[in-house]
Amino acid sequence: MESTYQTDRRNFLWTIGGGLGGIAMTQMMARDADAETSPAVAEGLHHAPKARRIIQLFMTGGASPMDTFDYKPELEKLHGQKLGPSEKPEGFTAAPGALMKSPFKFKQYGESGRWVSNVFPHQAKWVDEMAFLMAMASKTNVHGPGTYMMNSGFLLPGFPCMGAWISYALGNLTDNLPTFVVLPDAKGLPYNQRGPFSSGFLPAIHQGTVINAASPQPVPNLFAKEAYKFATSSADRDGLHLLDQINNAHAARRSNDTRLDARIKSYELAAKMQLSAPEAFDLSLETKQTHQAYGLDQSVTQDFGRRCLLARRLIERGTRFVQVWSGPQGATGNWDNHSSIPKELPPIAQSVDQPIAALIGDLKARGLLEDTLLIWTTEFGRTPFAQGGDGRDHNGGSFVTWLVGAGVKAGVAHGKSDDWGYKAEEGKTYCYDFHATVLHLLGIDHTRLTFRQNGIDRRLTDVHGHVVHEILQ
Repeated sequence: MESTYQTDRRNFLWTIGGGLGGIAMTQMMARDADAETSPAVAEGLHHAPKARRIIQLFMTGGASPMDTFDYKPELEKLHGQKLGPSEKPEGFTAAPGALMKSPFKFKQYGESGRWVSNVFPHQAKWVDEMAFLMAMASKTNVHGPGTYMMNSGFLLPGFPCMGAWISYALGNLTDNLPTFVVLPDAKGLPYNQRGPFSSGFLPAIHQGTVINAASPQPVPNLFAKEAYKFATSSADRDGLHLLDQINNAHAARRSNDTRLDARIKSYELAAKMQLSAPEAFDLSLETKQTHQAYGLDQSVTQDFGRRCLLARRLIERGTRFVQVWSGPQGATGNWDNHSSIPKELPPIAQSVDQPIAALIGDLKARGLLEDTLLIWTTEFGRTPFAQGGDGRDHNGGSFVTWLVGAGVKAGVAHGKSDDWGYKAEEGKTYCYDFHATVLHLLGIDHTRLTFRQNGIDRRLTDVHGHVVHEILQ
């Protein structure tokens, strides 16, 4: 009995700290369990929600507003004139050139008369369903910080992204698919790699689950290879039971580290996904007409179309937040059109236009837009000044975001940029306001969704943000 109570100083201190941590962990896990089964998940944390799930389409690199959705006839009048800053502004990659008109034709669409350029002929047909934020602005015109800001509300790494906050706040809608799924471009991850999908200081279980939709096995290692005959279902059960005992004992001694708990839950989810994932990711179950609508029969639209269709199948089966990325980080293959807007923008726009239009139509036809929010955005805009020959530089002064679906007022626009599209002029909207509006649609008051970190009650919206009621029903 005497040896049972003998201990050294280090183990004594760890036992005290670990014991208190265990009490805290027990409370936290109980709270999480209650959250997942509480009616508040379906009814919203603070008020009745309009949306229950989200698909976010993110255009990596800075989509040019004056060449897509923000028609600027003044640029046509002033084309070629050197009216911009005389010195290179901070964050620009080169000195600003002359004002440059859009090389694309614009046309008004729908009853709302929304101007759209001819790089988006398919999305243009849906403008009467969309609500536009025409004066979005960023605090930076550098890709890395800008991508962090639009996803986490901060310019620096280490903060949870919107998907992680939503997972933390509302929990899952199903227990056999991930709550937050990320579908990156087949060409690579966006700026900051996996940073934009991070859970930051939130429990690691809330980070985005990255799926390689282009792979024959989008979720790898769900099943054992045929060569391993001993890996039967009964062996799996016995092995998982033993692992569960070992992992839980290990986690109890390290209650301040959420990574193990996240890993345990990820493997538990993987076991459930052995039944659900094969069906959810099997696009062959869709009709030929659906494949054609999303552009899966065309090389240009195949990748983005596949991921848009997969996003619809996932939210239909209970995934709460799906993020679909267009373009990887780097100087090519994305929306970072420094060298030539006429040559670089049309190919990337064509790769997403038909799939996005098909996704809107599909969600609407299936009645999913009644409680699903669809978002299109980017990290910042581009300059009205030419760069080099006919490219455009980074610009945090103004860019465009649109929303469609649950709780959104159709066919409206909020805010406007100046006559050149250089700066937001009316109704300036930062990421904080965008995030506050999205959370509001989910039944969350952004000022009350907090997590204490290093003595600070952190929020997705930091100390800023207001709901943009002008675009809501």
